[in-house]
Amino acid sequence: MEKKPYEKVGLTSEEYQRILDILGREPNELELNMYGVMWSEHCSYKNSKPVLKMFPTSGERVLQGPGENAGIVDIGDGLAVVMKIESHNHPSAVEPYQGAATGVGGIVRDIFTMGARPVALLDSLRFGELDNERTKYLFEKVIEGIAGYGNSIGIPTVGGEVYFNDCYRGNPLVNAMCVGLIRHDDIKRGTAAGVGNAVMIVGAFTGRDGIGGASFASAELNEESEENRSPMQVGDPFMEKLLLEACLELFKTGYVVGMQDLGAAGLTSASSETASRGGSGMDIDVALVPRRETGMIPVEVMISESQERMLVIVEKGKEQEVRDIFEKWGLHSAVIGRVTDDGMLTIRENGEVVGRVPAKSLSEDAPVYHREYREPAYYKQLKDLDMESLEMPGDYNDVLVKLLKSPNIASKKWAYRQFDNMVGTCT
Repeated sequence: MEKKPYEKVGLTSEEYQRILDILGREPNELELNMYGVMWSEHCSYKNSKPVLKMFPTSGERVLQGPGENAGIVDIGDGLAVVMKIESHNHPSAVEPYQGAATGVGGIVRDIFTMGARPVALLDSLRFGELDNERTKYLFEKVIEGIAGYGNSIGIPTVGGEVYFNDCYRGNPLVNAMCVGLIRHDDIKRGTAAGVGNAVMIVGAFTGRDGIGGASFASAELNEESEENRSPMQVGDPFMEKLLLEACLELFKTGYVVGMQDLGAAGLTSASSETASRGGSGMDIDVALVPRRETGMIPVEVMISESQERMLVIVEKGKEQEVRDIFEKWGLHSAVIGRVTDDGMLTIRENGEVVGRVPAKSLSEDAPVYHREYREPAYYKQLKDLDMESLEMPGDYNDVLVKLLKSPNIASKKWAYRQFDNMVGTCT
């Protein structure tokens, strides 16, 4: 049976009905795809929110908790640490090098969009057992991807962990973390405010790579996933280095109202999230978005996940100053729209409206699910284990050798020696 249009973008019938209630009409193809990516687990956390809320997120030193691009913690003397960790699991399972590399690139952008300079990278990785050839390939390429991007952009990888268990076979967990430093007075937010202020896209041109990546990252992996390379983003760490420096220079001008990374869900996410945070709306024209491919239709432009791009909200009248800075760094910039006060995200193509939805409905109104759960069998076995009942080994040396042979205990030198942990130290 052929899938319904809403099923093709990862939505359930109940979620589609919710969209009908919000809009009071049927969404067109563009609007439906925008809801599909924004209401995916990767963007909305609709399944994990109840669990994530169990973690502490407030305290006297917490300057920024959930809701922004990264968290910020005061470390004294007017300084703060900016940090973010995020997964790139499914992309790494299909294309491990680029999946891991773009995971690093995305997390770095989340840090400098807050106005901070990234100073360190870390990673937390999970793979199946190494006696499987596919697992070996994934492990090798993920490490290469993390190292390749981090070393090239000039941010040291200072720590990490890796664990092997057969439950991760074919579905590795690739978590990248970035840490930055910032002075309290320099903290920026991803907010769109000020009616008439310019909405600019800066950095790389937009292509078809990564289209539907957020929905792909939220779907169940299967054999078709292995063949589906269209959601694979391709990173360019050298361009990101230029983008980083240009954005930090731009912040110093005082002309920036807000900035947002074009990561998962691309322009759809960046525009709706900044507008929602600012309690405003946004009117953008996709025909003004610089592209590297011809024939792209509005839905492709709106959900493309081409890397190394940022959305910048700039004070009206300061657009040329922004262009000058990015031109200095050899980067592109373009005004693609304006901030409005109607709370709507309006999408045009050559002036004609092709989509119009409440910005908040995309970024904040996804349903939240409380899923059933059960205690894992292995956990119960461990709790009930009587240590006194275990027999003592006859040869402790033999036991030690067996332990040291385990990939979970053995040296990880092969992995960490690929990371440049001294880059950026000016030694």
